Amino acid sequence: MTAAPLADAPTAPEADGILVPVEVHFDDLDALGLLHNARYPLLVERAWGAHWAGLGHTYAGDWHAAGDACNAVKEFHITYELPVTRTGSYAVHLWLERLGRTGLTYGFRLCSADGTVTHARGHRVLVRLDPDTMRPAPWTEPFRDAARPLLPA
Repeated sequence: MTAAPLADAPTAPEADGILVPVEVHFDDLDALGLLHNARYPLLVERAWGAHWAGLGHTYAGDWHAAGDACNAVKEFHITYELPVTRTGSYAVHLWLERLGRTGLTYGFRLCSADGTVTHARGHRVLVRLDPDTMRPAPWTEPFRDAARPLLPA
């Protein structure tokens, strides 16, 4: 997956952030032929993972080597707006709402591939952790530098 800057979105925060392509497969659908509610957060997680991996922030089994990828979800909120009713190409629109010392809040939308139709939206709060104590730890400057372009203009 590659991320592309979001262009021609109607209003902020949609005008900020990036669109990351995702695919909905047949086995993502429930018995009614709708994208299962548990798949929305999974698609968002995979989009963020692809974005950060492209910038060198990954987890490969060693929390000490993971650096800023050593983090935990503190809060997750999602509102389902329009069902996804078929397989195919979609996008996850990602942006940062807040970048604090040890935590961040990001917004997201699961949307059509071009970003014009919103199926779900929400936010997630992450806390960076010290791998030894599992207590909050500050984000590194390289991570903060990589994250800043996702903050609203």
